[in-house]
Amino acid sequence: HDQLVTCMVGRDIQDIYDYRAREQGAVALKVDGLLGSGLREPISFEVRKGEILGLFGLVGAGRTELLRLLSGLERASAGTLELCGEPLPLRSPRDAIAAGVLLCPEDRKKEGIIPLSSVAENINISARGAHSRFGWLLREGWEKGNADQQIKAMKVKTPNAAQKILFLSGGNQQKAILGRWLSMPMKVLLLDEPTRGIDIGAKAEIYQIIHNLAAQGIAVIVVSSDLMEVMGISDRILVLCEGAMRGEQIREHATESNLLQLALPRGLAN
Repeated sequence: HDQLVTCMVGRDIQDIYDYRAREQGAVALKVDGLLGSGLREPISFEVRKGEILGLFGLVGAGRTELLRLLSGLERASAGTLELCGEPLPLRSPRDAIAAGVLLCPEDRKKEGIIPLSSVAENINISARGAHSRFGWLLREGWEKGNADQQIKAMKVKTPNAAQKILFLSGGNQQKAILGRWLSMPMKVLLLDEPTRGIDIGAKAEIYQIIHNLAAQGIAVIVVSSDLMEVMGISDRILVLCEGAMRGEQIREHATESNLLQLALPRGLAN
């Protein structure tokens, strides 16, 4: 299997994750006592600027539900958020986007893309407000220029920016969504299963993008059910089980066995 992967992507399997140690800054997002749909116990943690924080857990652990609370898609019933030391009240996804907390959702086709719109429209749709005067007047040529710039930066394989995004591969759709958020001021990037259903070559490109963003000082939170992936790209890993935080492992000490022990319900873990 490892040899097959090496032939497909032209590099050793250990290199696919493209992990690079980097300097971390101050706390970007502080979560204190967060409760809401899908969470059984209050959740508290911090993620720093330039850090890649992995969230691992089995189905039903509450990983996706946690990201939906952090992105304003669901309202928290208790707890507080702080962004760069300032309170972050979230009433809707619009509040999160305005603050620079951006989500790439798990269900790419249902929640991430507008299937019948062009690649350019999918990239530009959320960024217009941030790049317009008076909230509606865009600089001439901005839309084409931004779409072309993000297609190039994300290495989106498409005949042109006018191509309907529906006809792109899953990996290229995901890169276009990342290009959408790169068009905007970003402080925290939330990635829910960022490489699910895409080919190994596109996975390697997305890992590279994630590390480049972290190197620019963006805090990245990655939810993944792929244990090797979460170990391969994360600086630190939080483990959820049945809607509660079960433990934390730093990269140097994380092992498959330790993470699975934490992820299993208590009756099965022993």
